[in-house]
Amino acid sequence: MSIQKRQIGSLTVSALGLGCMGMSEFYGTTDEQTGIDTVRRALDLGVTFLDTADMYGPFTNEQLVGRAIAGRRDEVQLATKFGNERNPDGSWVGINGSPDYVARACDASLQRLGVDHIDLYYQHRVDRTVPIEETVGAMAGLVEAGKVRHLGLSEAGADTIRRAHAVHPITALQTEYSLFTRDLEDEILPTIRGLGIGLVPYSPLGRGILTGAIGTGSLEDGDFRSSNPRFQGEALDANLALVDKVREIAAAKGCTPGQLALAWVLAQGDDVVPIPGTKRVRYLEENVGAADVELTADDLASLEQAVPRDAVVGQRYPDMSSIDA
Repeated sequence: MSIQKRQIGSLTVSALGLGCMGMSEFYGTTDEQTGIDTVRRALDLGVTFLDTADMYGPFTNEQLVGRAIAGRRDEVQLATKFGNERNPDGSWVGINGSPDYVARACDASLQRLGVDHIDLYYQHRVDRTVPIEETVGAMAGLVEAGKVRHLGLSEAGADTIRRAHAVHPITALQTEYSLFTRDLEDEILPTIRGLGIGLVPYSPLGRGILTGAIGTGSLEDGDFRSSNPRFQGEALDANLALVDKVREIAAAKGCTPGQLALAWVLAQGDDVVPIPGTKRVRYLEENVGAADVELTADDLASLEQAVPRDAVVGQRYPDMSSIDA
């Protein structure tokens, strides 16, 4: 296993990151110590780019990550997010990009993480009621105050990205990108590359379906994927048929389907740093193995043929209204 470094904007990170969300919520049962062990194992393997958000838990995932990196802060490129506002009981408040909230959210995240700065601070979702210039202006103030080193956006559209970048350099765009989700290739990817902004794909394994480990009725109670259109009924059947094709190619390459899918994302450019999420060490180690899977032009062509860009059935969220277009 070997993890190289990559440059996203002005930030150097491990070429593969770790999404920590599922350690606290959304993907069935959780265990804090198992999550902490997974983060620490990631650091040992050279996966030093960690991703969390204040809404995960809510709030508890940042605390978990903070405990996991205690004593090892200098090894970590730490990313967290604000903007999806929730109450302590988990109920939804709304998307909030107001300047005063930006400052309060950052201070709260710093306290929960137990650190004096955040390496990459994202707006989690675009607040359409607040001009992006005002939100990013407040985020830029955090940089000036030394609380944040780099700024990012998540699920922002091309026009929003350009307007934000004009206020303060944006280091990275985090958005969903995988063999199963490629709509950003039309406008968003050319836009960020033109501006020198890196891409941080979340759900690079299609929320786990590309690992080949998901089948009909296999999700735990409390797993939010149960309400996802891609994981229901005939859509799931059609999408699993695509996964079978990925499995065949992976077998020929001598790797797992998940490693093949991650290798495809890594092959999309040196400015692309996927953050597959997991809450278990064994899946982390499998994901890290993707860094050693080299794909030829023929391999890439085979994957394009096996999973045509528009072949996946179903929207990626039940409600797409929070996605900036």
